[in-house]
Amino acid sequence: MNFFERYLSLWVALCIAAGVAIGRLSPALVGGLSRLEVSHVNLPIAVLIWLMIYPMMLRIDFAALRGVGREPRGIVVVLFVNWLVKPFSMAFLGWLFFKHLFAGMIGPSLGDQYLAGTIILAAAPCTAMVFVWSYLTDGDPAYTLVQVALNDLIMLVAFAPIVILLLGVSSITVPYDVLLYSVLLYIAIPLAAGAGSRAALVRARGLPWFEQVLLARLKPVSVMALLATLVLIFAFQGDVILGNLLHIVLIAIPLLIQVYFNSGLAYGLARWLKVPHAVAAPGALIGASNFFELAVATAISLFGLTSGATLATVVGVLVEVPVMLSVCAFCNRTRRWFPQPSPAPAP
Repeated sequence: MNFFERYLSLWVALCIAAGVAIGRLSPALVGGLSRLEVSHVNLPIAVLIWLMIYPMMLRIDFAALRGVGREPRGIVVVLFVNWLVKPFSMAFLGWLFFKHLFAGMIGPSLGDQYLAGTIILAAAPCTAMVFVWSYLTDGDPAYTLVQVALNDLIMLVAFAPIVILLLGVSSITVPYDVLLYSVLLYIAIPLAAGAGSRAALVRARGLPWFEQVLLARLKPVSVMALLATLVLIFAFQGDVILGNLLHIVLIAIPLLIQVYFNSGLAYGLARWLKVPHAVAAPGALIGASNFFELAVATAISLFGLTSGATLATVVGVLVEVPVMLSVCAFCNRTRRWFPQPSPAPAP
């Protein structure tokens, strides 16, 4: 890792502070940017996320997708953690902390809302940002794409029933247009652009130039887009964050436990099953992160913009990037725990 990447956590903290400051000092500008959206999908953030994941899409050799089925264990681990463990463990942790341990500080009404927000967050596995985390751990791009695609397909049919079950709500309206627009913007468009440009550039300049020169030059673009995304997100949410500092800390505690529990479970299962590191690392990151755009939009549509449930999903955004960077760092430091790829045969 270069100097900039080595201290990425510091740049993340500075960008969070800058975003909150911009939100306070330039409310008109931030308000205008926040209104540039289609069905709760903010377009400036969508463009930045596109810039983050486009280099990852360029790395995908679509011929390699045919071989993904030969190593199904990593995919099984991800689906198990995301859909059979994560929502239910979050519901338990939320119940424990918000209905019991923190009940005297937040009261029963806010406890119910914070519990609802964290459940909504856990029921929406991450989509776009996973490509960035996989990129930082040298994850297998073909497996990452398949893992994310399967999660998206399951989310279309399982998100609402899981939320209904865990919230005990008999009637719920899930903003499926948010989910579909997000999949289109964050997966389909950059995937098509990456596939087309990869084929054209490899044909024009050759594979060595493409892999050794172009991809190396594009890696800083992903990181800079990530930092710019943080500035925007925290500019949009600065007033909410500053007005609820104590409760944000309380909400963050079970969320942090949840992230490290799920990432550790997925990573540990992958190691036990002798899954290659390039598959295990993205699997741990997918198991830990959340599709916060969908979660925030769902909480707003169900409980309102100023509700405790919406605040809980915003806290998910607050802890997501610094925590995921720590999981990336752990995965990179423990690469030797996993089977090493076989060397290429001599010509």
